[in-house]
Amino acid sequence: QVQLVESGGGLVQAVGSLRLSCVASGSIFSTRSIGWYRQAPGKQREWVAAITSRGSSSFADSVKGRFTIFRDNAKNTVYLQMNSLKPDDTAVYYCNYWVYSPRTPSGSWGQGTQVTVSS
Repeated sequence: QVQLVESGGGLVQAVGSLRLSCVASGSIFSTRSIGWYRQAPGKQREWVAAITSRGSSSFADSVKGRFTIFRDNAKNTVYLQMNSLKPDDTAVYYCNYWVYSPRTPSGSWGQGTQVTVSS
């Protein structure tokens, strides 16, 4: 079972940037497809971005053009680079692995990392 730990959140002003990290345990990390998700107060958790084991990426429309996702298999880490942040991006961000679709993650959820964007 892959265990994932998120970090890198914080308080940032609008149009600022943050980079989140998702560190995984387990030797098969390089074969896993990983997604980033977020949950804002009072809202359901939603998918944000995903990267396959081969490095192909995809994004939700709400973050397309502002967020990028990349991985460093040597460090068992997937990063979410968030630029041009907006107050609507405020949420707890989580990572998880997926098998068939990033919209149906397969693992258990960690504690996430809080991102707060001030206007």
